[in-house]
Amino acid sequence: MSTLLKKKNIINLLLFTFFSSILFYGFSSGVTGLTSLSGTQGCSCHGPQSSGVMVLIAGPDTLRINQTVDYTVTITGGPLLAAGVNIAGTAGTLNIKSADLKKIGNELTHSTPKPQAAGSVQFIFSYTAPANSGTTNLHAISNSVNFDRAQTGDQWNFAPMKSITITPATNIDDDLNNVSYKLNQNFPNPFNPTTKISYQLPITSYVSLIVYDVLGNEVANLVDEEKPAGKYEIEFDASNLPSGIYYYAMITDLGSLSRKMILMR
Repeated sequence: MSTLLKKKNIINLLLFTFFSSILFYGFSSGVTGLTSLSGTQGCSCHGPQSSGVMVLIAGPDTLRINQTVDYTVTITGGPLLAAGVNIAGTAGTLNIKSADLKKIGNELTHSTPKPQAAGSVQFIFSYTAPANSGTTNLHAISNSVNFDRAQTGDQWNFAPMKSITITPATNIDDDLNNVSYKLNQNFPNPFNPTTKISYQLPITSYVSLIVYDVLGNEVANLVDEEKPAGKYEIEFDASNLPSGIYYYAMITDLGSLSRKMILMR
């Protein structure tokens, strides 16, 4: 083989490696345009589509125009050491809620593959309904990856399309238009001996709100029932507890949230 031909082969190999690296790291830091809304072949570079990977979009089925609520994409199955996601909508506005997502154009995608926790990966995002009534749809796709820094052995699947009915605004419960899924910081904090904890629900959901000490022992069960969408506030009385750091955690159909508070006598 001539020296010139060898040089060409080396250059071609370097170019292939370079562009493959760009492709790989581009996907590892998120990609858009892969949902069923775009009519693409999905995440085919990450292995085959698999019914063993479950991707579900959770959130209310009915919104008023311009109402903003939180939705959740949950991924289970497949290799699932970590997962990535692409979220798109036919109308309305998608927005990020945390650093594990980023917005590219009108779509959302993962910043980096998110590690699994307790057998699933969850992405929470904010959605604002369009200004016109009718029906809109949310689409999502996720890849369940083995995180071996290669694109083999991974699996992916589309989420079932989430249809949302957009209704005209009314004068009833208008203050719920901007209710999102939220657990607020208690006030006052530090406190002695009582403090108030408030939270918000965009949908009807079972709610568990529990206070723990620093060792993880349950010290108070504040809420344990189904609640309709709305804003809530509850008083926590720590008269029988010693000074120190405590945590309160809320678990609902939309996921779990927690915060820290300080009892100071």
